[in-house]
Amino acid sequence: MDVEYTGRQTTITKKLKLQAEEGLAAIAKIVGNSASVHVILSTDKYRQIAEVTVKTKHQKMVARCEDTEMIVALHDALAKIEQQAIRHKKRYGTIKRHPKTDSKAAAAEVAAPAARKTAMVKVATKTSVGRKAVPMLVHSFPSHSPLAEPHVVRSNEAVALRPMSVEEAVKEAAFRDREVFVFRDHAGQAMVLYRKRDGKMELIEVP
Repeated sequence: MDVEYTGRQTTITKKLKLQAEEGLAAIAKIVGNSASVHVILSTDKYRQIAEVTVKTKHQKMVARCEDTEMIVALHDALAKIEQQAIRHKKRYGTIKRHPKTDSKAAAAEVAAPAARKTAMVKVATKTSVGRKAVPMLVHSFPSHSPLAEPHVVRSNEAVALRPMSVEEAVKEAAFRDREVFVFRDHAGQAMVLYRKRDGKMELIEVP
C-alpha cells in the first residue's frame, strides 16, 4: 500500500508509524495492496486528532477520531476503517456472486416450465362459409413457486488465530465488529462468544 503521512502541529514518531503500519496491514488483507492511504495526525490544544483516508478502486473510506492521546485516536481511526472495509467487502462480494446475468438466467428457468406447459389448441368456429380452425393459446401455471436456495458466505474473520483469554476475546470481537467470535483459551479449550439481543456477550464452551 502507498502510505503518505502528514503531521500538523505534531511530530509523527516511529512508534506512531509502526502502529499505523500494523493497522494498515490488517486492512490490506481486506482491500488489497493496491490502495492508497493518507494518514493525517494533528494537535489542537488538548485534542489529538487522527484522520485516515483509504482509496481503493471501488471506494473511498475516511475515519476521523480524537482523544487526549494520539495512540488511542490513531487506533480508533484504523479500527473504523477496518470495519468500513469489511462491510464494503461483504456488500461488493454479494453483488459479484449475483450478477445480472444470473438473475436473467433464473428468470428464464422459471419461465421455461410454464412455456413447456403452454399448449396450442385449435377451436372450431362457425362462419358464413363453414367451419374454420382458429389457433388459441392455453396457459397453465405451476401450483407453487420454486424456493430460493439459502445464500451462504464463508468467512474466517470471526475465528482467532492464536490462543487468548476471555477478556482479550471480548475486545477482539468488539474490534472486529463480530456478533459471533470463536477462539481457544491458553489451555486449548475451544470457546464461542455470542452477542445476544440485549447486547450482552454469552460465553459457550465447546465440548
